[in-house]
Amino acid sequence: MHNLKLWSSSNNINNINRFKETLKNKFKFESYTDLHKWSVKKKGEFWREIWKFTKIIGDLKGSIFTHNNDFVKCNFFEDSKLNYSENCLSKNDDTDAIIFYSENNFKRSISWKKLREDVFKISHFFKLNNINKNDRIVAVLPNIPETVISFLATAQIGAIWSSCSSDFGEKAIIDRFKQIEPKILIVTDYYYYNNKKINTTNVIPKILENITTIKKIIVIPYEREKANLNAKFDYIEWNEILESNEKYEIFEKYKFNHPLYILYSSGTTGIPKCIVHGAGGSLIQHKKEHQLHCNINENDKVFYFTTCGWMMWNWLISSLASKASIVLFDGSPFIPNYDNLFKIAQEEKINFFGTGAKYIDTLKNKKINIKDNFILSDLKTISSTGSPLVNESFEYVYNFIKSDVHLASISGGTDIVSCFVLGHPSLDVFSGEIQCAGLGMDVDVFDEEGNSINNEKGELVCKSSFPSKPLYFWNDKDFKKYKETYFANFNNVWCHGDYCKKTINNGFIIYGRSDATLNSAGIRIGTAELYRVIENMSEIFEGLAVERQLSNDTEVILFVVLNKNNDLEEILINKIKNNIKNSLSPKHVPSKIFSVSEIPKTRSGKIVELMIKKIINGEKVSNIESLINPDCLKEYQEIYNSID
Repeated sequence: MHNLKLWSSSNNINNINRFKETLKNKFKFESYTDLHKWSVKKKGEFWREIWKFTKIIGDLKGSIFTHNNDFVKCNFFEDSKLNYSENCLSKNDDTDAIIFYSENNFKRSISWKKLREDVFKISHFFKLNNINKNDRIVAVLPNIPETVISFLATAQIGAIWSSCSSDFGEKAIIDRFKQIEPKILIVTDYYYYNNKKINTTNVIPKILENITTIKKIIVIPYEREKANLNAKFDYIEWNEILESNEKYEIFEKYKFNHPLYILYSSGTTGIPKCIVHGAGGSLIQHKKEHQLHCNINENDKVFYFTTCGWMMWNWLISSLASKASIVLFDGSPFIPNYDNLFKIAQEEKINFFGTGAKYIDTLKNKKINIKDNFILSDLKTISSTGSPLVNESFEYVYNFIKSDVHLASISGGTDIVSCFVLGHPSLDVFSGEIQCAGLGMDVDVFDEEGNSINNEKGELVCKSSFPSKPLYFWNDKDFKKYKETYFANFNNVWCHGDYCKKTINNGFIIYGRSDATLNSAGIRIGTAELYRVIENMSEIFEGLAVERQLSNDTEVILFVVLNKNNDLEEILINKIKNNIKNSLSPKHVPSKIFSVSEIPKTRSGKIVELMIKKIINGEKVSNIESLINPDCLKEYQEIYNSID
């Protein structure tokens, strides 16, 4: 059965076809499938061609990869060198590099020339304070231009960047940063969210008490005026650094696999793991995805609704290396109105608009009609990630946002700071499907025995290595945690933890996390399948389903957030059960349904099923600071206490 075709490209003049043209004298590819097969079988040739096509600045030398038969040991471009920041700062004129909006419609821009200058001043300050290669610089910052500048200055000198968004609580910050022993901490005086001005410096004393390696604190005034702090700690103000004329303008080239940043696992099942990513692997992977899969070009404007604690922030910043301008937004996307982000898209003539699936779902549930209120003629691509985008949300985009747009649902994650499966500007878009596997990504779907399967549900895997795999986990001797995380299921095959299906269109449908599937009576379904059924009901805003272990069996427990003016009465309970029975299976009809005020989510907007599964099964829950709304867990604990 084919899903509904929603879009076909009317223009095949794009970068992925230009890339194929550059290869025509060496190789002949009849289809994307042919190109993809070559990209994973001939890794050396493929990644060398990507380096050249995307115009990476660096010293390309020696072999492209070694140890191809060992996923973990496989090493790309080990003789080559580059500087990540040099690639992001190659443009040097007065046009806008960064355009920033806060939720209160405060706007400012930074030119390419000014961006370079500020990066050089901040990197000079780092050097002045004995920050050397591999030292860690950390930040608790909103999504503002100074965050980008701080990161690029860090990367320029070969130090390692790590960040949390401003809404992280002190324990969540300490749990992450304490592990990596940073020397410099960068913060703002405040930020805005949901019409509230929120102080960010009151957590600093506790951070300093727990992380004694921090020697300097930089405070950035959010609205560029002098910071007004009643601080109980020593700090230097950002503007004071920029007032200096001293600059560090050297782009020393580091090894391709020199560490660039540390990202963190969500931490919903324990203390967050520190995932170290390399400069070269991140850069070449991002440039491949941006230029080929997303068709991003010089002078394009690229937007992603994200925070600096989410990997899509890192992905967005690399757009600068394609000489595209980036548009930053900080705050609630629904202030002052639900369509505020598209107002910005219209005003700035944004070409690439990225967001989370839950944002699109919210607009759909609120019946927001974008296309009748905004002119989005410059918008070429809408990208969605964070959680599965279901059929109805695909259709909503084409019916109510823009009919002639490339909708690229994508999936990957923090672990690879990039995508396994994503879009293609020349392939058809089918409802509910991610278009294709990424070039150079040896993606497959396995059953539980490790057999490759088509048009059946199974585990998303990657059968051979790629440049953006993590270099290592921090303090993980002998790669023990690394191997346990990705290779416990299948020998020498990366298991990503997504429950999915490869379709007859060679696309992919993601059904949710494989460790949160519902397995009643031995029949396995993804939670996203169940959410799709219930969230199409007018009474329900969103839901969360988990399995509860019984003595000899399991049962499905469903939690729902109701739309206004609805109550969870017997009629609605029966309606929910019948819809699930008729649309999915009788085996997955919830035995119990509860109304709750909130669904727990990570700071990137992902629903947290495993934590609720633990609560409902009477297990201890740790690291609740990884949630954006940890207080809501009390409601689930009360429900557990009341269950017979």
